[in-house]
Amino acid sequence: MPSATYEELLVETVPQVIQTEKQYRQIGSRFGELVGKGRARTQDETRLMQLLALLIEDYDRRNAMPPDNATPAERLRFLVEHSGKTPAVLLAIFGQRSHVNEALNGKRRISADQARKLAKLFSVDPGVFI
Repeated sequence: MPSATYEELLVETVPQVIQTEKQYRQIGSRFGELVGKGRARTQDETRLMQLLALLIEDYDRRNAMPPDNATPAERLRFLVEHSGKTPAVLLAIFGQRSHVNEALNGKRRISADQARKLAKLFSVDPGVFI
């Protein structure tokens, strides 16, 4: 049986930006199958494997969380860094650039109202910031 072309592999796999845990498991499973082929993997399968690796890395970056013992400021810094957002987006929540910097450096406590707004911005539980 001839090997599938890259285009056929794409149609079979339907790679897309991962939004759900289910998609993450499906793409991860397909990635694992391709990795498992080792030297038997075709060039086209290797191309698909590299694409899937980027999708998985992107999802992990967007959905990763810092260690449980992290401070609210460390969690905020982590989420800003890993979300691709800049500290400038926090101006609307903290009001002043100095307040943003103080919150990111742990010198300013994050209020309950600010925690709710941050939770909405980063799609996390407000308790992450308290």
